Amino acid sequence: MSIDSVQQDMFTVLHGQPAPVVTRWTYSAADPFAVTLAVRTRHDRWVEWLVARDLVIESLTAAAGIGDIRMSPQEVQGYDIVEIEIRSGDGRAVLEVDRDLLRHFVDSSLELIAQGDEADQMDLDGEIAKITTLAE
Repeated sequence: MSIDSVQQDMFTVLHGQPAPVVTRWTYSAADPFAVTLAVRTRHDRWVEWLVARDLVIESLTAAAGIGDIRMSPQEVQGYDIVEIEIRSGDGRAVLEVDRDLLRHFVDSSLELIAQGDEADQMDLDGEIAKITTLAE
């Protein structure tokens, strides 16, 4: 059996909320350029965002992102965190996740597929065939 994905749950501070929320970070070899960030809401529903893995990696050391998701390393009250700002037409949310926990997740994803080797994992012709079949 081969391992083709990594997943890690983390407690995350959501600005404006009195208690931490659970986030689930998932990386899969089937989609090697992306990380799924899921936030558990009330009633055990999960809201998911697809984030570029490069953005997550870069956010450990520098501010990253220019679109709907921006991430940056920060020190808040002595804690090393990565701040995640998610924007949509409905508003914005700001999350804070422990930088060491996020680094552990990133390191696990890099053990699965090294940065720069993502394209080697994809069947580009197969992906194009799926898209064109859906369009017909």
